Amino acid sequence: VLVDLPSADGRRAILEVHARGKPFATDVDLDRLADGTAGRSGADLADLINEGAIVAARAARPLVTQSDLEEGHLRVLAGPEKRRSPLSEEERRIVAHHEAGHALVAELCTSQDKTHRLTIKPRGLAAGLAVTASRDRALHSAQHVHERLMVLLGGRAAERTVVGHVSSGAANDLEQANALARRAVTELGFSPRAGQLVQGLSGRPLRLAESTH
Repeated sequence: VLVDLPSADGRRAILEVHARGKPFATDVDLDRLADGTAGRSGADLADLINEGAIVAARAARPLVTQSDLEEGHLRVLAGPEKRRSPLSEEERRIVAHHEAGHALVAELCTSQDKTHRLTIKPRGLAAGLAVTASRDRALHSAQHVHERLMVLLGGRAAERTVVGHVSSGAANDLEQANALARRAVTELGFSPRAGQLVQGLSGRPLRLAESTH
């Protein structure tokens, strides 16, 4: 059975279900969490609440705070924060400029979600993390896709501008950007040169010529 990802109202209801019986502080705002977790499944939201409660318990706090839940969200996204950074001081500087590049481009692009939290503390496989307050979207314009590509490559551009070269830290950004650019051309018809051609129809690939005349 295919179940769609929940809307903001659905996420709010799911968070309420998993919040029952947990001692929350007065600063906890489930509406804010629901608004900033677009694209998260019900299981992700359950993990968010549980991880937040674990953070509070390990700190011997009797109440779960908003910051605990936001930390839980980061753990769901990228894993727990590493106690010791494997990066050198110069590498930390590169990561800082890289993540700042993502945030700066997002601020300058009118169609993009703004950065909610920025960190250079390593988590999982990520040397740094830029978390956006994602909104629900059913439709994507060509402008939105183009600016999303700009945000994805903003970290790489910042490295080149500030440091003078790019690092391997942009590998995941390139993977996401290439996948999005290919979809924009082959599925969404956003390329003026390729036109309104699609690569597949009803799940079946179409045979396309190498060039058009």
